[in-house]
Amino acid sequence: MKKKVLIIEDEKDLRFFIAKALKEEGIEVIEAFDGEEGIEKAKKEKPDLILLDLLLPGISGYEVLTRIKKDPELETIPVLILSNLGQREEVEKGLKLGAIDYLIKANFTLKEIVERIKKILTAPNKY
Repeated sequence: MKKKVLIIEDEKDLRFFIAKALKEEGIEVIEAFDGEEGIEKAKKEKPDLILLDLLLPGISGYEVLTRIKKDPELETIPVLILSNLGQREEVEKGLKLGAIDYLIKANFTLKEIVERIKKILTAPNKY
């Protein structure tokens, strides 16, 4: 069965390149520009993984993560944070709120991001 990833990212170019790379790996991609749209699409599409930016228009990525983890229909979906916020406190906050991993955009190549996503999608255990 084809895996599905929801990318919640307001940076259009980055979203495009990640989506393109994932599609090339045979992964279905749903895209959202902001947090509200991301939550709506998560409820509708039930993705296998959510790639979440923290700095979004409207509600923050932290708020999105909090709402996802409080929703019984969505709480088991792994959330991977991809952000420019690299302070230790931000990383710890994201993980404490329920993200399975936290990648700092500047520290990872597109290929590494895709590899991390694939690894999570193929992990035998649910997070």
